[in-house]
Amino acid sequence: MKDYTIVDVRTQAEFMGGNVSGSINIPLQEVVDREVEVMELKQPVLFCCASGGRSGQATQYFKSKGLDCENGGGWMEVNAKMA
Repeated sequence: MKDYTIVDVRTQAEFMGGNVSGSINIPLQEVVDREVEVMELKQPVLFCCASGGRSGQATQYFKSKGLDCENGGGWMEVNAKMA
């Protein structure tokens, strides 16, 4: 698997309940405000959330900004792939 920077776009409470080791929590409602921070992350970026819906929105947004990113789907699936 590629050396991704993993960004979890779930809420902080969801993230605290379990997450991919080494992932960064930037809730979906904050991604636009934190766009500069996301754009400066080591690429490629892999977005994840609970099921893939919110991470899909983040992926679409950042692809339109030129970020090398993918939708990883649910964080548990991403976690299983990283193991």
